[in-house]
Amino acid sequence: MRIAIVTDAWSPQVNGVVRTLQAVRAELEAMGHVVLVVSPERFASVPCPTYPEIRLAFARSAAVGRMLAAFGADAIHLATEGPVCLAARTWCLARAIPFTTAYHTQFPDYIAARTGANPEWIWRYIRWFHAPAHAILASTPSVEATLAAHGLNHARAWGRGVDFSLFGMDGARDPAFAELPGPVMLYVGRVAVEKNIEAFLACDHPGTKVVVGDGPARAALVRRFPDVRFLGQRTGCELAAAYRAADVLVFPSRTDTFGLVMIEALACGTPVAAYPVTGPLDVLDERVGAMDADLRTAIAGALTRDRVTCAAYAGRFSWAASARQFLHALVPLQPLALAA
Repeated sequence: MRIAIVTDAWSPQVNGVVRTLQAVRAELEAMGHVVLVVSPERFASVPCPTYPEIRLAFARSAAVGRMLAAFGADAIHLATEGPVCLAARTWCLARAIPFTTAYHTQFPDYIAARTGANPEWIWRYIRWFHAPAHAILASTPSVEATLAAHGLNHARAWGRGVDFSLFGMDGARDPAFAELPGPVMLYVGRVAVEKNIEAFLACDHPGTKVVVGDGPARAALVRRFPDVRFLGQRTGCELAAAYRAADVLVFPSRTDTFGLVMIEALACGTPVAAYPVTGPLDVLDERVGAMDADLRTAIAGALTRDRVTCAAYAGRFSWAASARQFLHALVPLQPLALAA
């Protein structure tokens, strides 16, 4: 099958959406499918206000459509709700070409956190964007329920996975962590206001807090929390070494749809502390982490979990299974549909 994935999130961005799409594309190609990615790098773009790492592309529907038609897609998937996917959506609807979408990110909550806007205003756009899709791919039952509560009842499951060739208990541990007063509490992800990192950094649990990642809130948090170790962005083997060296991963976000870092940490044997919200509620159970409205209590509970049990639990999250779910949700195009 020739599969076109249209997305506003792609490298050099580092986030869960990009990692998911890259991992699933690799699995699909390993199965023998041909995948085209239409991303902002193909168009002129400008930095997103307040978040320059994200590029907003000037994508016209005709230009995107020419790429899809030239590729001869058998199925089209729109991964995000930004301008590139909006252009593809316009082109598909004008030709009655079916497509799927995905709800990766709680944009209504994110925009509310960053701007103070009423999230219901953003939900109007979310409903409008996703309503014509053949299916909306959702990472967890909680996300499916959220979509249904807002009038979008055509969601289908699309789970997430771990790269077990990289993330596992066996391997190097970051030597710098050995010198830190324990327990070492690790945060991994974007350093941005919507991730609620301040709740973690202000938590009075004894030990050392370490932040891996970068983002627009980093400079302000470095000034406010001088005792916290900010290590910047890490990927690949360096990230895996950081997971292994930590005593607990703290996931303070209240607005994530899944949280890939949680299952990566578990694969490395590191338990997870989180709030009992969408994402952690779907991913964790009491054997491998702790959830509590008081983050200090959650951290204390997670520190008692067995690392071998954590790694074994992570084995249920497979990118191969994720790719199969993605494939089954696609709607094949009728012959000659793109030429219409």
